[in-house]
Amino acid sequence: MDYKEQIDKERLPRHIAIIMDGNGRWAKKQGLARMFGHRQGVETVHNITVAATKLGVEYLTLYTFSTENWNRPKEEVDALMGLLVDTIVKETPTLMNNNVRLQTIGDIDRLPDSTRQKFIGCIRQTSVNTGLTMVIALSYSSRWEITEAIREAVRRAQSGHLRPEEVNEQYVSSLMTTKDMPDPDLLIRTSGEYRISNFLLWQLAYSELYFTDCLWPEFTEEEFYKAIVDYQKRERRFGKTSEQIK
Repeated sequence: MDYKEQIDKERLPRHIAIIMDGNGRWAKKQGLARMFGHRQGVETVHNITVAATKLGVEYLTLYTFSTENWNRPKEEVDALMGLLVDTIVKETPTLMNNNVRLQTIGDIDRLPDSTRQKFIGCIRQTSVNTGLTMVIALSYSSRWEITEAIREAVRRAQSGHLRPEEVNEQYVSSLMTTKDMPDPDLLIRTSGEYRISNFLLWQLAYSELYFTDCLWPEFTEEEFYKAIVDYQKRERRFGKTSEQIK
């Protein structure tokens, strides 16, 4: 079945978020070390980014490395940081050729200095692009983000720049790392897990959720299109009735 042909280009999700899960399990199935799975996962990122660009998706947010991932074995974390640097250097020309702008959310101050500098350099270089915005959630967790937002609100209140009655949903959203982008319309999670894993908890309040058994290295462009077709079959009511939204 050709899912791409079924996609209604007039009803594309503006913002797609993906929890890229299953790299390690994919490698284990092949009898390989976990890092082989992460390297194959990078190829999937490339393919899905190009596919999203060609469709006309505006924002693609990828859960790349959580704050909890810092607790993994040091050897794996170091290897992941090295892979990140190599990928940034390799993929920057592709991002430029495809008019993709790179951004990040997360506590990147925790990254090794060389990794952080290369990452920031790529963000600056691609800032002139006007197509897909590719958001890398790196050293990110939603509880970290919400905690930081509360701290900022307290600081503003203590300095006399914030009154309780000024705090509403829009104000809280303005304190999030995603304040300059729309909330995700669609969340995709690979590998057969059915949980959010501390990812964009505030922003996913009304997102459509799509779970697939595909491990991330096996997630093809066709699987991506299939998720979008499934999304377009749903009725998004945002708390209203079907009659109200027609």
